[in-house]
Amino acid sequence: MIDDTGKLIVPRLRVDTPVGQPPRQIVQTLVRLVAPLRGYEGVAVGFPGVVRRGRVLTAVNLHHEGWKGFDLAQALEQALGKPVRVANDADMQGLAAIKGKGVEMVITLGTGFGTGLYLDGRLAPHLELGHHPFRKGETYEEQLGNEALQRVGTRKWNRRLKKAIRHLRTLTTFDHLYIGGGNARKVRLRLDPDVSLIDNEAGLRGGAALWQD
Repeated sequence: MIDDTGKLIVPRLRVDTPVGQPPRQIVQTLVRLVAPLRGYEGVAVGFPGVVRRGRVLTAVNLHHEGWKGFDLAQALEQALGKPVRVANDADMQGLAAIKGKGVEMVITLGTGFGTGLYLDGRLAPHLELGHHPFRKGETYEEQLGNEALQRVGTRKWNRRLKKAIRHLRTLTTFDHLYIGGGNARKVRLRLDPDVSLIDNEAGLRGGAALWQD
C-alpha cells in the first residue's frame, strides 16, 4: 500500500500469478492479496498487456483467451468496493520514473519485454513494441524475455539488449530511457548518460500517478 506521494507505507505483499487461469480466478487472487490491508481509498493495477478504460485488450503472457475484452477495473471495483484504475504495468512503472521533460521511454525486462512512452510527462497511447520484429525473425520479447535470458545466458542477452537500445533510440529519438523490471539487475552494459536503471518499486509508486489527473 502507498500514500498519495507513492511512498510505501506497508511491507510489500506477494503471491504467485495463476498463469493460465481465467480472469475471475485472478481477480479472486488479488482480493485475497489485499484482504489484510485497511484504510485504502482506491486501487491501482499494473497489467501485463494493453488496457483501455479499464478493459483488457491483450494479455499474451497470461495464456487465457478469457482476458480479451475483460473489464478488469469493473470486476475489481465490484469485488473490493473501491474505485479502481488499471494501466499497462510498464506504463505505470514509468510514471514513477520519468522527469516530465521531453520524450522519455521505459522498458521493463522480466517475463516479457514491456515499454512505455511519454512526452513532457504525459503518457502516450500504449504500443506493444515487445511483440514487434527485432532480430532473426523474432520479437523483442522472444529475444529479451526471461526465457531467452535463461537459454542464452547473461553475456549474449546483454549484447542483444545493447542492440535493442540502439533500435529504440532510432525509433523514438528519446531524451531519456529508463530500464526496469526484475531482470534489470542482470544488465551489465556501460550505459550512456541518457539511459539509466530504475528500481522495481517504481512499479508500485507509479500507482499513485494513476490518480493524479
